[in-house]
Amino acid sequence: MSAVDAGGADTAVRIAAAVRAGERSAVDVLDAHLARIDTGEADVHAFNLVMVDAARAAAAAVDARVAAGEDPGSLAGVPIALKDNLCTRGVATTCSSKILEGWVPPYDAAVVERVWASGGVPVGKTNLDEFAMGSSTENSAFGPTRNPHDLTKVPGGSSGGSAAAVAAGFAALSLGSDTGGSIRQPAALCGVVGVKPTYGLVSRYGLIAFASSLDQIGPFATTVADAAVLLEAIAGHDPADATSIPRAVPRIVDHLDDGVDGLRVGVVTELMGDGINPDVRGRVREAADALAESGAKVEEVSVPAVMFGLSAYYLIAPAEASSNLARFDGVRYGLRIDAPTTNEMMVASRTAGFGDEVKRRIMLGTYALSAGYYDAFYGQAQKVRTLICRDFDAAYERFDVLLAPTSPTTAFDVGAIADPLAMYMNDVCTIPSNLAGHPAMSVPFGTGSDGLPVGVQVLAPALGEVAMFQTAAAVEAAALTVREARS
Repeated sequence: MSAVDAGGADTAVRIAAAVRAGERSAVDVLDAHLARIDTGEADVHAFNLVMVDAARAAAAAVDARVAAGEDPGSLAGVPIALKDNLCTRGVATTCSSKILEGWVPPYDAAVVERVWASGGVPVGKTNLDEFAMGSSTENSAFGPTRNPHDLTKVPGGSSGGSAAAVAAGFAALSLGSDTGGSIRQPAALCGVVGVKPTYGLVSRYGLIAFASSLDQIGPFATTVADAAVLLEAIAGHDPADATSIPRAVPRIVDHLDDGVDGLRVGVVTELMGDGINPDVRGRVREAADALAESGAKVEEVSVPAVMFGLSAYYLIAPAEASSNLARFDGVRYGLRIDAPTTNEMMVASRTAGFGDEVKRRIMLGTYALSAGYYDAFYGQAQKVRTLICRDFDAAYERFDVLLAPTSPTTAFDVGAIADPLAMYMNDVCTIPSNLAGHPAMSVPFGTGSDGLPVGVQVLAPALGEVAMFQTAAAVEAAALTVREARS
């Protein structure tokens, strides 16, 4: 069972070039993607809402600008799906949670504004694990999303809807958020490119927070070049975000063809051992060998503290979540369950409005921050975070980029993992970059023995996006060569 065949061959770069040149109309491009949604969305469930009328109006506006001799921007006419934790003015934003039932934001997130300004055409709000807490997009109040490559499998999470939308051809690009791997892991499982930028490179204004020191917004795409174009469009300083980096956005697209000759690439030893599926390890080794054949200097590298990343993350992230989600109380947003007293109303609203995984993380985070336990749990986790940063810094003194698996396995069956701790293990390879604030991205590289996609992860130091994308482009080219040789 597959919905991938419904996808098109168009890349975002090609669409935008054709629309800007007047060779294609944005309306026609949109209609083609809406037709794919009509055909496959019932099976995949990538979207919580398809914005048909708004998308048609946006596409018509792009065509009008082209007809007037104007340049609509780098994303002209490109259909883009938006994760449903990004605020959209006048359009419901749910975080796939009952607690936000009926809430319509009065403003757009900064990245949504930049998509509009670049000529992009938002087509809908995508499904996610509730409040971005999960690795399979099964924790949604609106039901699970399924993997377009095999509808019995999960797409990964929490941005599973965004990954599936691109993989199925419903949108040429999409945006997700990555707190512990929520862009990269579903990108790997769905066979698309997914990017977590440097923390602060992309504004978080209008992103409904999960864990504020870890959250970052980034692109999904079918190609590395498409991902680079979208990242350049959404990146840049934003005074509305106090954590936004006040510096110019690097010109990533200009360096995609620079190659990797002389680049120093380290394969992270700790992420290539037990717990990583042999097929996944094999694809990472193949990618490393291909980079070496292209002139890169490839060696093993130890980053010891990454082994403690999972433990530290599941104290820090829930602690921040317990604070951020306190605002959803039945008074100011969404769902309200009436009760005799204010306290009873809040308890009833939160009990009915939050799902099990969100409740679990709120309780875990509140406990970690409680009197008598703060130093032993949250404080200790922050010390581990510092160790991870130091170990990465040491590795980047020797290497320009690092290589690792993105996900320990290929996509697993819907409903297969009931144990929360087992589910958390899906993020073991991605979490360290979030804790360090560094950029990382997943690039498709072949399949496992089950025929499902495998993602290779490229990691870089803070603001190392240029070298990261250079390497990713070389990995992508090598994957194409390997695929052609095997066919």
